[in-house]
Amino acid sequence: MKIQILGGGCPNCKKLADAAKEAAGELGIEFEIEKVTDINDIISYGVMMTPALVIDGEVKVAGKVPSVEVLKRLFL
Repeated sequence: MKIQILGGGCPNCKKLADAAKEAAGELGIEFEIEKVTDINDIISYGVMMTPALVIDGEVKVAGKVPSVEVLKRLFL
C-alpha cells in the first residue's frame, strides 16, 4: 500500500503521518509512506485543504486528521 501525506509540513501533517503509520502497523499492512510538500503536486490531486491522505493514488481525507480507528477502516 502506498500512503501519501499531502501538506507543507505543518503539525497536523505530522499527526496524520504518525496516525497513518500506527493504523497500518496495527493492521499488519505493508506500506510505503511519502510526504508530498510541493504545492503543484498537492493541487494536482484536487486538494485545496491540507493535510490530506492519499491511499494508492486516491484521496481519502482532506483538511482534517482522522483518528487511528477511522484510518484503519479506510485502509481495509
